[in-house]
Amino acid sequence: MNGGSGGPQIRVWVDDREARGSAVAAQLAAMKDVSIMVKRLRTGDYLIEGKAVLERKRVRDFLESLRQGRLFSQANRLASSPFRAFLILEGQPQEWRGAGVTRDGIQGALLALAIGFGIPVLRSQSEEETARLILFTARQLHSQAKVAIRRPVRIHGKRARQVYILTGIPNVGPKRALRLLERFGTIEGVMMANLEALIEVEGIGKQTAQRIHWAVHETTNSYRS
Repeated sequence: MNGGSGGPQIRVWVDDREARGSAVAAQLAAMKDVSIMVKRLRTGDYLIEGKAVLERKRVRDFLESLRQGRLFSQANRLASSPFRAFLILEGQPQEWRGAGVTRDGIQGALLALAIGFGIPVLRSQSEEETARLILFTARQLHSQAKVAIRRPVRIHGKRARQVYILTGIPNVGPKRALRLLERFGTIEGVMMANLEALIEVEGIGKQTAQRIHWAVHETTNSYRS
């Protein structure tokens, strides 16, 4: 499928499940100089020219993954791709509210994705805008093809990455992050721990435990973009 000719074709591979479930692929196919191929991708929803992989997430799916503790394992798979990785968050501003996750929790997750995993997060409000973002990303990569581009600096080693992510929580430094991981094993374990279990961790204390619990579970401050 392609949307025209006259310039260098931008080739985009679309995961077959994504192609069936959204109108983004059709939007891309209608664009001039874009060539679309549908196949099962190992990771992500869109693969640009063998250079970049993009994962598209609706806001509600992103929040559910964060709330259930699946977001960082998904991010790790995306970051492990041999291609440059991007995440597109698609949805209206009101979708961020009332999902059981605080603004601080969301901001911390976005920072962890961008800094800890080296995954830039792009924002979109519609499928049409998502298609344009993919095209703009492809064009940017094409324009940089003749320039040596350094990949984002990433934290090496799983444990180092876990510590880095946890230190984004208020009052949690590397030592406390290590103690949390020793107690709960994984980022998901820390996020799912109740207040009492957090307080029991050596060196955490009630105040820090409350901050961790608040950032992950409470809904006092709804997210607004």
